[in-house]
Amino acid sequence: MRAMVIEAQGPIESQPLHLLELDKPRPAANEILVRVLACGVCRTDLHVSEGDLPPHRERIVPGHEVVGEVAQCGAQARRFQLGQRVGVAWLRETCGVCKYCRRGDENLCPNARFTGYDHDGGYAEYTVVREDYAYAMPENLTVQDSAPLLCAGIIGYRALKRAGVRPHSTVGLYGFGGSAHIALQVARYWGCQVYVMTRGGRHRAHAHEMGADWVGTAAERPPAPLDCAILFAPAGDLVAPAMEALDRGGILAVAGIYLSPIPSLDYQRDLFYEKELRSVTANTRRDGEEFLELAGKIPIRTTTEPSSLEQANQALAALKHDQLKGAAVLRIAI
Repeated sequence: MRAMVIEAQGPIESQPLHLLELDKPRPAANEILVRVLACGVCRTDLHVSEGDLPPHRERIVPGHEVVGEVAQCGAQARRFQLGQRVGVAWLRETCGVCKYCRRGDENLCPNARFTGYDHDGGYAEYTVVREDYAYAMPENLTVQDSAPLLCAGIIGYRALKRAGVRPHSTVGLYGFGGSAHIALQVARYWGCQVYVMTRGGRHRAHAHEMGADWVGTAAERPPAPLDCAILFAPAGDLVAPAMEALDRGGILAVAGIYLSPIPSLDYQRDLFYEKELRSVTANTRRDGEEFLELAGKIPIRTTTEPSSLEQANQALAALKHDQLKGAAVLRIAI
């Protein structure tokens, strides 16, 4: 099978992903073999490619926003039918026995393993996944449009929950890309007022198109104090202005797996009156199932820019340099 592989991390401009011919993986007893139709391009893939995240394997196939069809079931795999459309996300497996797993916080499992980081992912024609970590995909969404839901969507949904977003909240989104443009639709579905803080004309125009109530820069004060906010941009220097924009008792959730250093905060200005700063760490399978059901119900509209498998380096470079409107998706078998 064809696959884009990272053997040595480096700047995406050096094209660290190489096209190789690999053996088609075989599913273990509790796994399914997935014929990849499309795979979304996520900022985490960029961090894996460039070395912001330390390597876990000498060679890895990235990609964890996978939509495909079940091509083969392991001997004990009974959950899905051959040909059924499924999704594969970042969380690949957990131990199930640690205190975090037992209390329902499997996203905090210290033994967790991840797609496209610990196990080969979806920048390939085939991938394997444990059947209990695969998702049934909404049938009313196209393959290409549903790929970003598997990480950008699920993590955005998790971030909305971590930020304490409730119906009719006033919500601020800092940064506007693949995840934020999905989270905005969920917040609007819940009747929230949504303010977007982003740079660049392309992103501002896109936020207006997707229904934001106000769009400005992080340096500008939003029209009203924020009940909740989410930081999607991997920029630690945005934490202080986001905290300052919160109303009393407001919560800021940081949605990225990587964040540049956070400058010092002023307690009286940024944290007093019980403001909270929270991180978002992966997601639970329950998050994924809740979100995908909601995505089909709304239904979520994703803005995607297609590329071929061989163009993975270019798609990641476009992501790095804020040249995308929405999310990039590698079309592999569609």
